[in-house]
Amino acid sequence: MPETPGVSPLRLRTFFGPSNIALVGATEKSRWSVNTFTNLKNFAFAGHVHCVNPHREFVHGQRTYASLCDIPEHVDLAYVMVPTSQIMQVLNDAANARVENLVVLTAGFSETGPDGTDLERQVAAFARAHNQVILGPNGNGFVYATKQLTPYGLPVVPPLISGPIGIVLQSGALASSVMTLAQARSIGISLLVAVGNEMMISATDVMDYLVEDPCTKVITVFLESIRDAKEFSRVAKKALSKGKAIVALKIGRSVVSARTARAHTGALVGDDDVNDAVFRQLGIVRVDSLEDLLTTAGVLGYAPPLMGRRVAVVTPSGGACDILADRAADEHLQLPPFSPSTVAQLKDVVPTFSTVHNPLDVTGYVVVDRTLLLRALEVVAKDDGFDFILCLTEPPRTEPEDPTAAFEQFSRLQGLIEQCPIPIVLMMNTAVDISPFGRSIVEKTNLHFIGGMQHGMTALGKAVWWYENRRTATFELPDRAAIQSSGIEGPPKGSWSEYKARQFLEQAGIPVVPAALVTTAEEAALAAKAIGFPVAMKIHSEDIAHKSDVGGVVLDVQNERDVSAAFKRMVETVSLKSPSSRIEGVLVSPMRRAGTELLVGIVKDPLWGQVLAVGLGGIFVEVLKDTVIRVLPVSREDVLQMLRDLRGADVLMGSRGRVVANMDNVVDVIYRLSLVAMNVSDSLQALEVNPLWVSGSTVEALDVLLTWG
Repeated sequence: MPETPGVSPLRLRTFFGPSNIALVGATEKSRWSVNTFTNLKNFAFAGHVHCVNPHREFVHGQRTYASLCDIPEHVDLAYVMVPTSQIMQVLNDAANARVENLVVLTAGFSETGPDGTDLERQVAAFARAHNQVILGPNGNGFVYATKQLTPYGLPVVPPLISGPIGIVLQSGALASSVMTLAQARSIGISLLVAVGNEMMISATDVMDYLVEDPCTKVITVFLESIRDAKEFSRVAKKALSKGKAIVALKIGRSVVSARTARAHTGALVGDDDVNDAVFRQLGIVRVDSLEDLLTTAGVLGYAPPLMGRRVAVVTPSGGACDILADRAADEHLQLPPFSPSTVAQLKDVVPTFSTVHNPLDVTGYVVVDRTLLLRALEVVAKDDGFDFILCLTEPPRTEPEDPTAAFEQFSRLQGLIEQCPIPIVLMMNTAVDISPFGRSIVEKTNLHFIGGMQHGMTALGKAVWWYENRRTATFELPDRAAIQSSGIEGPPKGSWSEYKARQFLEQAGIPVVPAALVTTAEEAALAAKAIGFPVAMKIHSEDIAHKSDVGGVVLDVQNERDVSAAFKRMVETVSLKSPSSRIEGVLVSPMRRAGTELLVGIVKDPLWGQVLAVGLGGIFVEVLKDTVIRVLPVSREDVLQMLRDLRGADVLMGSRGRVVANMDNVVDVIYRLSLVAMNVSDSLQALEVNPLWVSGSTVEALDVLLTWG
């Protein structure tokens, strides 16, 4: 489907707030119809639910109408379940009855192929012409838990827990599974929407609505695809600026696009690598499972802000201490020791056979002394050496004969959490469902229990990352004045020779190693003498991207005689290995030693645009694959962070006797390369400097590849 204007939050406020609903195609023969009608009645929808069926006088125990036009009151929302052959008639009836909001459950549109795509275009065109907004087609509808409103085609089992988590899914089939998991873990939702084919209302539109929704604190998204990258980015930045976290499960990690095979960068940057980079830049928390999706959203939605990585752990299990210590290391969370004062006080609380350290095992003596865990927490809460406390506990599985003690115990825990100067996060041992009695405790105390140590520690790590990212996010854009005219006349095409590419970068202020282009062995010897020995020699041909693969590179040539011989041998070797390539000469340049080689590449992603990759370079770049990527534009701080994120970052800092790199100079050159690429973004397919040579304060491009679209 072609891109269409988005549906604004203001318009969706009307869509998601109907005072009455018409079920078009209502029939007892359809589980969709039965489920939707039952859901609305079970959750006490206050308005009328009108059934439309021209072939039945009664459906779901009430009188039907032949069409939307026959309903005696204005209809706020039509829930459409008719076959595709009847869709246009229903839309026409809706237009005549001035019904402007429709959920189209019906499948058989663009997901089925060209014919379905054509029908979807017809429906969209008609709807736009008549000021109609459609959710779907091929979607189950929505569940607005905040309003207990459930026009949704699959069963919704009470109770429907309202809370701070908004959920947007491009998969209708998974929507019910996510909702069921949320109910099982007592994670309250605000609004759940299955967007279907996104013919008019996109996942991004719903995200935008949730950013504006005062009842939503965290937005969770299941994404199969992103249709409008600019709009998605705008909404993500808006959410971050308003302090609303987005947690996303983006599928399709195994798909790798082939872009600009001539550039090393194209082999290093896959679709999912770009998605990862974009999500990090936009402050979106990316997860790998539905369990992590909801668990992470639960932490961000219920826990106070987690403003640091120093964690104190209190648990009644030694084994759990070991698991949590390992998982804390995985998530880069720190477990500092307790202060001496805390240790002394804890020794007066825990049994003598307990060892007092962080993580703290108060031991299984909690079975005898039910106050033990709480008293230990009270001591640890006073230690100012931590950013938050993790307490391993869970609500009871079964209801005792006298539940008073249980309620009192967790009420005291609630009181401590409210008074504690740092957050106390509660976590269960395993990801089990909260029992009905446990849910009653949750409802009374408003406590939130993270579901299990494995997913829980992942959630904590990601939540801490989000708060860190929010504090440092600036969305700084490059100074447009720094982007100067490229000086290129007319649209460039194909791949430029290295000599031409070098001239282009030099004109843009990028430092390039000196080089002479020669066409004979005699010229090569004279050029090498003028440059100074030793020299590097590279074949010059627009047809050869990777010169070393065909014998087109000779390094460390020491004298004029060897230069002359190397010229002749190189031309002969390349002619044999790549006979169709046009050889235009040889580039002679000074050797550069004792430095660090980086790759700096920029390629065009079909969805996100220009992608910058920075990594350890040279001939082994695709073997090492130590690369960090960002989507342009980037700031200087972004570039510096990219360099710091490299696994081999220490080589720039002088490890193994290397010269310490002037990071300001390195950042400046890479940042300028990004500006050069942005200036010619419409035409550029790939720009690659490999290697970018760094030695102390000197930064030079030793080899350049430019490919135009």
